[in-house]
Amino acid sequence: MNDYMRAITYNHPETIPVHVSLLPATWRKYGKELQRLCLRHPALFKNIQPTDEVKYYTPPSYHEGKFTDAWGCVWENIKEGYESIVTGHPLKNREDVRTLKAPKEDIGLPHGFMYLRLLDLRGFEEMMIDFAEEPEELQMLIDIVRDYNIRQTRLFLQNNPDAEMVVFGDDNGMQKSLAISPRKWRKYIKPAYQAIYGVVHDAGKLVYMHTDGCIWEVIPDLKETGVNCLNPQIRANGLSHLVDTCKGKICIDLDLDRQMFPFATPAQLREHIYECARAMYLPEGGLMLAAECAADVPLENIEAICETLEEVSTYRG
Repeated sequence: MNDYMRAITYNHPETIPVHVSLLPATWRKYGKELQRLCLRHPALFKNIQPTDEVKYYTPPSYHEGKFTDAWGCVWENIKEGYESIVTGHPLKNREDVRTLKAPKEDIGLPHGFMYLRLLDLRGFEEMMIDFAEEPEELQMLIDIVRDYNIRQTRLFLQNNPDAEMVVFGDDNGMQKSLAISPRKWRKYIKPAYQAIYGVVHDAGKLVYMHTDGCIWEVIPDLKETGVNCLNPQIRANGLSHLVDTCKGKICIDLDLDRQMFPFATPAQLREHIYECARAMYLPEGGLMLAAECAADVPLENIEAICETLEEVSTYRG
């Protein structure tokens, strides 16, 4: 068992697992300079090779332009290397839910597979009205999306029998709160996750869930749905809330402060990372640290993040 799995299962990892992700836009901006930086940190970037041409993967939705997904949602992107957003919502009227059919195509479990899928289909404002008024179509829509995701989860498990864990991503929070009340979230969204994650646990696998935004009020509920490792944002939730709701209770792959990265000094970044480690560390495990760097993060800050994460991985309290 590696330290990643030891941290998730509270099985005394030898190190704190750490990782850095670089957006396609970051590679596009810095090119060879970023490649050289990665080569200085082989423990963090194991697959980077010194090549004449800098190569990096850009997911289809990170390209500039428009496309329509299998659900009929129209995505638009005005900046190459960043994620698209949904600008065309197929279920403009509530009654349209009654004729909705899930795609026959199997698209897996992309980011925004459940809660965000509802917003993509109806549009944010219309979906918020649905949650407020609780019409029959609300649960109908949730059931259609949930059942599709159960099918995709079973397919993933069937096609990946050796996988120890299934990774899910769905942003439930806003900057300072959930978009709907915790009570409504528990009534409508929690059971959907519980049904999907139950398929994973029935197969003897673990669940990793990424979810952006302020979600600390429902972290205990996410654990009850079957989440084994949670990837929350520190800025939106606050370190003290994450200590209270997660430390010793559920493993977190802590998303360090991306909103701070472009503006902080290297010294401030170092202190930020160590502050998180000091607050969340337990010798039993339960802590991983993650940093995502967009194109607005200076190279010297990316270097400082990498250096500090390499150091803090051996932190022992």
